[in-house]
Amino acid sequence: MTKSELIARLAEKNPHLYQRDVERIVTTIFDEIATALTRGDRVELRGFGAFSVKRREARQGRNPRTGAQVAVEGKTIPFFKTGKQLRERLNVGGDE
Repeated sequence: MTKSELIARLAEKNPHLYQRDVERIVTTIFDEIATALTRGDRVELRGFGAFSVKRREARQGRNPRTGAQVAVEGKTIPFFKTGKQLRERLNVGGDE
């Protein structure tokens, strides 16, 4: 599902709201999550999951084509851990 599909579906389920208002709401939520992660905060949506950031240290990597060693810079990456309720919904009738 893309962001525009999410907005369309939410607007469809909430006919009392204009689509442009739904778009503003969704954009604001995503912007606030991104801002919190930029600050290094953790964002938890109960039942859905938690967004956080992890730091990857600098290391020596290898170019897969040539086999030559390459310096890989350290970086901060976003991380998402699913919540228990979401995992259970995904695994209904599964092997687990």
